[in-house]
Amino acid sequence: MNIFVVNSGSSSIKYQLFRMPSEKPLCSGLVERIGLEKSEITHKIFSGSDEKVIKKTLALPDHEAGLKEVTNLLTDAGVGVIRNPEEIDAVGHRVVHGGESFAATTIITQEVKDEIKKLFPLAPLHNPSNYLGIEVAERIFTKAKQVAVFDTAFHQTMPEKAFRYAIPESFYTDLRIRSYGFHGTSHKYVSEQAMQHLNKPAAKLITIHLGNGCSMAAVNAGKSIDTSMGFGPLAGLIMGTRSGDIDPSIIFHLISQQGYEPEQVQSLLNKKSGMQGLTGFSDMRDIGKAIAEGNQQAELAYEMYAYRIKKYIGSYAAVLNGLDAIVFTAGVGENDIDTRQRVCRDMEYLGIRLDEEKNKVRSGEVREINKADSPVKVLVVPTNEELEIARQCKELLG
Repeated sequence: MNIFVVNSGSSSIKYQLFRMPSEKPLCSGLVERIGLEKSEITHKIFSGSDEKVIKKTLALPDHEAGLKEVTNLLTDAGVGVIRNPEEIDAVGHRVVHGGESFAATTIITQEVKDEIKKLFPLAPLHNPSNYLGIEVAERIFTKAKQVAVFDTAFHQTMPEKAFRYAIPESFYTDLRIRSYGFHGTSHKYVSEQAMQHLNKPAAKLITIHLGNGCSMAAVNAGKSIDTSMGFGPLAGLIMGTRSGDIDPSIIFHLISQQGYEPEQVQSLLNKKSGMQGLTGFSDMRDIGKAIAEGNQQAELAYEMYAYRIKKYIGSYAAVLNGLDAIVFTAGVGENDIDTRQRVCRDMEYLGIRLDEEKNKVRSGEVREINKADSPVKVLVVPTNEELEIARQCKELLG
């Protein structure tokens, strides 16, 4: 079964093509800067252990032009991996917000599309782009089943006591204001990998997804029971450009006392805060360099970043009533030695004992970085959201 996975952003398209049941992609790629004169495509073709990279710079006015160019690469006589678009059996789409309507992977119908559109106000930065990707793929891959995989779906197992906010009942019943959580596809994938590694289907895990966006989840026997992001992806951890948890009084103060417009506050907390606001950098590698040069503000920001993660580990260990492993994943979680070290420091009371030497080893595999006598395992699990989407498509379609 040829499954083409599409992650459509506001000005980008990430993609991978799998020939399931093989879980190694035939090709993958990224279309960037859509809508600009110099759009870019990076297309990788995998054959055994060989990798061929094709780069293109051209004008792509919209997503349809971008996906058509990708289709040309997929079917190219010299480097293509399929003969024509009709060989694609399914297109799996990442959709960020499924609200309460979608707790599982779903074949896309007009009714499903209508519901995704209704959820635009809950994810204005993501769902419109995801929807556009669906519309374009329907026109290009006409024989394929279109499938939606929702980032919020994994967290639909949270109990009501975890997802409700302490505001009047009508805000939930009429407006569906509650915690939804995000990064669910990643949390699901890495928790399953961790359970397999531990050989423990009933494992109590805390999964820590650290990229430019950051979130954590308490996972009990493969089910999410709490997560740090909430109604939108702003809550919880300190992120690249997002503030994470903040006293709501600050928002009211900025608007009523400092003359800010609501849109300005939204931009401030989403795009100008987090590590960017604290240091001037959103990339942890740049912040690490600043620390090496003696930048005390960068050092403080790093400590704040790790401290927030530690607080969530403590609260989720309480919610889980025990802990088998913590799991680091995503760009920072998988690659940043210093972040893992800072998070795990002074956590012996919870049974977390990091092995400094194992922590320094880089690998693309699932690995333990805890000391041999650590009651709680510390795992690094590379995430693969595209593979998880392909797996869910195959499971749905048989």
